[in-house]
Formats: sequence, C-alpha cells, structure tokens
Amino acid sequence: MRIILLGPPGVGKGTQARFIAQRYGIPQISTGDMLRAAVRAGSAIGLEARRYMDAGALVPDGVIIELVRDRVREPDCGAGFLLDGFPRTVPQAQAMAAAAIRVDLVVEFWLAREELLERSSGRLVHPASGRTYHVRFSPPRVPGKDNITGEDLVRRADDESEAATKRLEVYDLHAVPLAYYYAGLRASGGQDAPRYLRMSADGAVDSVRDKLFKVLDARRVAATG
Repeated sequence: MRIILLGPPGVGKGTQARFIAQRYGIPQISTGDMLRAAVRAGSAIGLEARRYMDAGALVPDGVIIELVRDRVREPDCGAGFLLDGFPRTVPQAQAMAAAAIRVDLVVEFWLAREELLERSSGRLVHPASGRTYHVRFSPPRVPGKDNITGEDLVRRADDESEAATKRLEVYDLHAVPLAYYYAGLRASGGQDAPRYLRMSADGAVDSVRDKLFKVLDARRVAATG
C-alpha cells in the first residue's frame, strides 16, 4: 500500500499518518526527516541539499525527488510506504511520476477554515520527536509535557494566528491544482493512476482514524482479492 497523505496545516495529518504506519506496518516518510538524515550521513545528495539549506534557500525539487526515489527502494518499503505531505505542488507530483515512484492512493484531509485556525492555536509540539498534541482534541496526559519523555511541549511560532492564516493561503494556492491533477489522472484511466480521496477531518481523532481505516482496509482486501 503506497499512500500520499495531504492536508492543510492543523488538519491532523501527522497524527493520522502515525496511525496508518502502525496499523499497516509501512514507514512514514517525511521529506524533512530524509533531508536531515542525508545531511548527517554526508552522502552526495545530502551534501548537495546542505548547500541550499545552509544558504537559507529551498532545496530544489530534483534533489527531493532523488531522496524519495532512493528511500522507497529501501527494504522497509517492501509492503508500501506513506508519504506525509509530499508532493505539495503539481510539478513535484509530475516529477514523482517521471521518476517511476508509483502510488496507489492519495488522501487529502479537509476542514473548515475556522476549525483549522482553532486547531493551530491549540497545538503543542515535542521538538525532539515532532510528536504533536492539542489542548482540546488530543491533550497530553500531563499538561504541557510529552507523554513518552515527560519533556516540555512548545507552541510553534507559525501556529500564531497571522502566521497560521498565511500558511493556509499558501497551501490553498497549490492544493486545488494538485487535486485536479490527481483527479484528472484517475479520470484518464491510466493503469498506474492512484485513487484520489478527499476526506473530512471533522470530529474526534479516533473517529477520523476509524473512517480512514475502513477505506484502507477495503482497498487492501481488493488489492489482494
């Protein structure tokens, strides 16, 4: 099962990604994590990426695609993988297709703008691991502390109201063309075209998770039946 998980900031995508990875035994692949790992390893692609990162520039799509292509060939991706928040643009999606990175399903979560801003305003993050919580929807067992390490949780600067609004505007700029791109692939009847599913993330975290699992379970049965 090869999945792309999309959604605006604050929609709960990271939480659902962890649920999927655990249930189906597939790795959750984050481009940010891959970049940092490549830089630490000192690989050729990592050194190239570091030049851009050190200069404060965006790492080009070609470098990211090469990282993704290498990552999905690793043994732990034999049963599939989950790409969390990538691709973000149509050119990135087209570059993935050109690099023969096949995907079975694209899931995009959506929520009303007001709800997204409320979720962002209550989000807490464990900086070392990236684990996220929410004061209302998914609170930590001890207020302000990570469930696993007990370390302090922080509120990210880009979750403040003005910054959160800007992030949503940037997401919307690319999300609509990307949705049309994947929907068009499916409509064209291409043999390798992934299914595109747009799903509401409204409601409790567990409720959203269960709805998603029903879709994924049915698809896995159909693929093996």
